[in-house]
Amino acid sequence: MIEKKRTLVACLDVKDGSVVKGVKFQEVQPILDPVEAGLKYVAAGIDELVYYDISATNEGRKMLLEPARELAKKAGIPFTVGGGIASLEDIEEVFQLGVDKVSINSAAVKDPELIREAAKRYGKSRIMVAIDGKKVGPGKWNVYLKGGTLDTGIDVVEWATRLEILGAGELCMNSIDEDGVQDGYDLELIEKLSQVLTIPIIASGGAGKMKDFADAFRAGASKALAASVFHYGTVSIPELKAYLQEELD
Repeated sequence: MIEKKRTLVACLDVKDGSVVKGVKFQEVQPILDPVEAGLKYVAAGIDELVYYDISATNEGRKMLLEPARELAKKAGIPFTVGGGIASLEDIEEVFQLGVDKVSINSAAVKDPELIREAAKRYGKSRIMVAIDGKKVGPGKWNVYLKGGTLDTGIDVVEWATRLEILGAGELCMNSIDEDGVQDGYDLELIEKLSQVLTIPIIASGGAGKMKDFADAFRAGASKALAASVFHYGTVSIPELKAYLQEELD
């Protein structure tokens, strides 16, 4: 098992009941069954799973619960669910599925106190906050909503710092610029965040080869999340674990 500071996370972005994949949040296409994919990654030795109903918030609806419920029963590893979570009631409904953590994104921007209240009720370790960030200038990234189309004008680093104070237990930092491109994670942003945060940072967006994972951990990420390279078999999870042990130990 990979040590905590090198946790590998497989991401299942789900729309209309299928795992989908796009590039920079565009041209999203269905490719896999979420339960089959998730269990395949568990069998291969992945450390954690994240399930996102990616269209729930934009469509103003609650997430599709059944695939998440089935995975929660069968996965046997830390399992995080997000998408369309906008209230403590929504969080409770997701936890009733048997999942370990919830991931909150847009709702945190709209109502930051939700993070404080959720952390107080359920414990910080069960509350992940995701940020979709895009570079807008030298050394500056802004928080984006609505599938990467709405620039909030909020500085990513300042927002991440505030989230930790509010009670977020970990931060999933997704780079819109690198999403689906497979050119590597945004290492500059990860390094900047690692200098100001004490909670775990999950690098997201851009993994294309095994070296990208090692680079993310060296930059300060505690966890590295990927989707395409696992979905298409570009990177083998057992081989990746062996590679990281050799490279980083």
